Amino acid sequence: MINPQLFENSDSEQQTNSFSHWPESPQVLLNRLLLKVEQVLLGKQELIKHTLVSMLAGGHVLLEDVPGVGKTMLAQAFARAVGGDFKRIQFTSDMLPADVVGGVVLEPRTNELVYRAGPIMGNVVLADEINRTSPRTQSALLEAMEERRVTIEGKTRRLPVPFMLIATQNPLSFEGTSHLPEAQLDRFMMRLTIGYPGASNEKRMLEQYAEGKRIEPDRIRPVIAIEEWLQMQAEVRQGHTHPALLEYMVRVAEETRRSSDILLGLSPRALRDWLRASQASAYLEGRRYVIPDDLLSTAEAVLTHRLTLRGSSGLAGSDAATLIRRIIRDTPYPPEAGVGFGSRKSR
Repeated sequence: MINPQLFENSDSEQQTNSFSHWPESPQVLLNRLLLKVEQVLLGKQELIKHTLVSMLAGGHVLLEDVPGVGKTMLAQAFARAVGGDFKRIQFTSDMLPADVVGGVVLEPRTNELVYRAGPIMGNVVLADEINRTSPRTQSALLEAMEERRVTIEGKTRRLPVPFMLIATQNPLSFEGTSHLPEAQLDRFMMRLTIGYPGASNEKRMLEQYAEGKRIEPDRIRPVIAIEEWLQMQAEVRQGHTHPALLEYMVRVAEETRRSSDILLGLSPRALRDWLRASQASAYLEGRRYVIPDDLLSTAEAVLTHRLTLRGSSGLAGSDAATLIRRIIRDTPYPPEAGVGFGSRKSR
């Protein structure tokens, strides 16, 4: 049976010492970051946690929701909290690829061609209204998102390390927009929605504005340094995943590829991102091993947007989410998982 007790019994000493080299536990730092960002986006701790998991896993996030619910605010607050070099790209219909990745220009003083960096050269890059620009400009992000580099005039330049793209888009307004292609959607580790705040949190927000006590994103100070961010990402990838869990992930992917309701199933990149997100979820909880609940808690955010359904435009996110939940529920467990696989109610 794969469960926390199995790992705790065999690796208790390793788990006790796994974070001893940190002056302060990384989980303390990460929880502090969660609280900082939640001061800006009230009542959205689960959403902020998913964004943090994506950061630890080295992935990118697509925030997709209606206007005014705080997509840009979340991206700005998160970028400020993790430190590093923050850049913002406000996408418009007339933007060119060089406006994103930079280009070679003539330097008047030296009469030489020099590279002038674009806003993609940052640690945390906010791509605001990413679907407002042309497919040609969107394609400039493909190499950057997957390979962490850009190629300009035949010369390859590495992006800063670490690198994370947080993109926003409005799914309801299609006038003047370009649908993100499947190749680009597949490069986002998670697609998240914010939703409207609850009544109590909305009232609390108004009270903060009325009393002049509202905390804006630009007032947040970094909680995590670049070096700590890199160290956490390295430790996340060392998290152990039982072969039975890997087998289960492969079975889920195969079910999406065989389903009559799905035109395009999960890619190998999707499984890689699911694994990384599960490892990051475990790390956030202070574990160096993945349990089934880590897979279940990250599955919908990581997998849903990668499916293209038959007879639809591929934008029916709620239908895809329902389909993923059904496949995860109905996919047979590996024998080693036993009855203990997945204790969450969502299962």
